[in-house]
Amino acid sequence: MTLWQGKSKRKKTGGRYHSLRDKKRREMGGQPLHTTMGEKQLKKISGRGSTQKLKLAKTSYANVLDPKTKKYKKAKIKSVATNTANRHFVRMGVITKGAVIETDAGNARVTSRPSQDGTVNAILEK
Repeated sequence: MTLWQGKSKRKKTGGRYHSLRDKKRREMGGQPLHTTMGEKQLKKISGRGSTQKLKLAKTSYANVLDPKTKKYKKAKIKSVATNTANRHFVRMGVITKGAVIETDAGNARVTSRPSQDGTVNAILEK
């Protein structure tokens, strides 16, 4: 089942908009991909205009920035500590933007969108 991101056929009041056209393929959306921990897995999604998007399905490492030294280092992800997107994502181990992950370097907040960027970038918390 695909998601449709077009205009609704109903008004706030419950009345109908009478459209003179059908749904368009460009208004179609995709299913969300939740990035979890595990051996690295990438998914290639074809986009409009012969472009490709890399979605990160699973990962075990993150690029962590140390704000004091201003250096990045590759750190192994141990677990997801908190996730403001959904409280159940912590139990499921889903990594999204804004999630706090436990790494070898310490707790870090995710700054990238792993399911759309194809990588996990994070910054160490104080």
